[in-house]
Amino acid sequence: MPFIDTKVNIAIPEEKEAELKTRLGEAIRLIPGKSEQWLMTSFEDNCHMYFRGDASKPLAFVNVKIYGSEQPEAFDSLTGEITRILNDVLSIEAGNIYVAYEPVSSWGWNGHNF
Repeated sequence: MPFIDTKVNIAIPEEKEAELKTRLGEAIRLIPGKSEQWLMTSFEDNCHMYFRGDASKPLAFVNVKIYGSEQPEAFDSLTGEITRILNDVLSIEAGNIYVAYEPVSSWGWNGHNF
């Protein structure tokens, strides 16, 4: 039950969004037991974002919510892959990307909680 929410301060053309969705769907497999089958993604572009008081460079904030317990090694691997994806697809430098993880113990779907 992963959810990846990506916010950037630049425009994301439709074809780039489709590529991001596909590549994040592949990357989520770095977390044991997770797959694109249950992945939900969200993209918000043209956000008003500042890093170090500056908004002149492409920036990204990615929030990854995972049903289950924290997995530091897997999260580290996924951070590296998310960073590569955002650099490849949107030319956002690794030093301008934050990735946050939120392990979630209660997750609802289809009218019930797991």
